[in-house]
Amino acid sequence: MILFHGSDRIVMKPDILHSRKEVDFGAGFYTTPIEEQARSWCRKFVRRGKPGVVSVYNLDEIAFKIYCTKRFESYSEEWLDFISQCRTGRDLSDYDIVIGGVANDRVFDTVELYFDKLISRSEAIGRLAMEKPNLQICFRRQEVLDRYLKFERSFPI
Repeated sequence: MILFHGSDRIVMKPDILHSRKEVDFGAGFYTTPIEEQARSWCRKFVRRGKPGVVSVYNLDEIAFKIYCTKRFESYSEEWLDFISQCRTGRDLSDYDIVIGGVANDRVFDTVELYFDKLISRSEAIGRLAMEKPNLQICFRRQEVLDRYLKFERSFPI
C-alpha cells in the first residue's frame, strides 16, 4: 500500500517522538493513502513560509494483521468519542494503528459544545466530518514504522 505524509521536510525515518499528543488519533505518525490530502497538509507549512514536502512510503499491509488496529469505517458516535478522548488527552487505548476519517479544524469548538451538551452527538459528527473524501492512518507504535513502513521518495509542493 502506498502512503503519503505531508510535512515541511523529507521524513525518511518516521518516528513517534516528534508527534503532537492531543490530535485526532493521539500521538503517532500520520499518513494517508490520498496524495491530495498529504499535499493539503503541506500547504499549512507553505503558508508559514516553510517548504512543503510530501514523503511517499510503501506499507506492508501485514502490519494490520499483526498489530492491534482500530478501523473507523465512518464518522460515528464511536469515532467522535475516540477523537474527543484523544484531543483532550484522555485516550487510554492500546491501539498500534488507527485508521479513519479526519476531523476538521473546528474540532475544538465542536467538541466543547458536545461536552457541554449544547449539541447532540449526531450534530457534532456532522460538524466534524470534512466534506472531501479523506482518510488518515496513524501509526502509534515505533516498531510498526521501523518494520513495515519503507520510505520510497519525496517531492516538494
